[in-house]
Amino acid sequence: MARLAGAQAWLSRPVRIVVGFPPGGVNDILARILAEHLSERLRQRFVVENRPGAGSNIATEAVARAAADGHTLLMIGPPQVINTTLYHNLTFNFIRDITAVAAVVRTPNVMEVTPSFSARTVPEFIAYAKRNPGRVNMASSGMGTSQHVAGELFKMMTGTSLLHVPYRGIAPALTDLIGGQVDVMFDPILSSIEHIRSGRLRALAVTSLTPMDVLPGIPTVSDFVPGFEASSAYGIGAPRNTPADIVNTLNEAINAILADPRTRAQLAGMGAKVLAGSPADFATVLAEETDKWGTVIRTSGAKAE
Repeated sequence: MARLAGAQAWLSRPVRIVVGFPPGGVNDILARILAEHLSERLRQRFVVENRPGAGSNIATEAVARAAADGHTLLMIGPPQVINTTLYHNLTFNFIRDITAVAAVVRTPNVMEVTPSFSARTVPEFIAYAKRNPGRVNMASSGMGTSQHVAGELFKMMTGTSLLHVPYRGIAPALTDLIGGQVDVMFDPILSSIEHIRSGRLRALAVTSLTPMDVLPGIPTVSDFVPGFEASSAYGIGAPRNTPADIVNTLNEAINAILADPRTRAQLAGMGAKVLAGSPADFATVLAEETDKWGTVIRTSGAKAE
C-alpha cells in the first residue's frame, strides 16, 4: 500500500523517456513501445524525448543531471556501456550516475549488404575485404554504437581492414547502405528486418550464436568465424538516488508488460529476445556489457571522433 501511494504521488505529471538518437532506431522503437504500455498501465503519460548527439552522451548526461524524482528516464542501449571506455572526458559516470531500473530485450545484429554488393556469404565478404584493405566502407549509426563495436570485433577476429563510416543516427546510415554509398553494416535486426524482408538489403549472417527464427535460412557469423558473438541489451534507467519505491514500481510494470504474450510476440517478430528481472539483475548485465565492449574498444584502438 505504501508503494502504491508513493507511485500515485510520483505520477502527478508526464514522465519522459529520453532517447539518445533520432527517431527510427532500435532505442527509439523500444522506447515508444514502452511509453505506450506504461501510459496505459500506470495511467499517466509516458513520452519519448529524442536528444541525439555525441553518441548518446547528451541524453545520458541530461538524465544523470535530472531530478531523481522518477519523471525522467533513460532508454539504455549499447552506447551507454560502450562509451564508458570509448570517451575519456565524460562529465558523468554511467554505472555510478544512472540507476538500473529494468532490462527489456536483448537483440543480435545482422551483417547486411546492399543487394548489388558482390559478396553473398561471409567467407566471400572476408575474401573480398582482404583483397581490398581499407576500401570496404562499414556504416554505423555513430561512434560507440552496437554497429560500430560489432564491426570492430569482426575486424579483430577476421584480420580485415574496414573503413568505419559513422552517421548521426540509423536512418541516414540505412539510407546510404540501401543506396550503395556504403558497403556493409552490422545493424540490430529490429531496425533492419523490414528492409531485409523487402529485398532492399541482403542479410549475410546474424551475430547471435544460434540462428534467428525471424530470418530463416540466414547463418550465424560464428559459423564462419568461431566464437564471434555480438548482441545488445536494452532497458530503462533513472537518475542516481531515484527512490526505491519508484524504481520497483517501474520494474514491476515493465516486467508485466514483457510478460504479456502480445508484447512478447511483437518483440520476437522484430528479432528481440525479452529480458526480465530485478533492477539488480539489469545492473549486473550492464556491468558485464561494459567489461566486454571495453575490451573490444581497447584492443581495437577505436577512438571517439
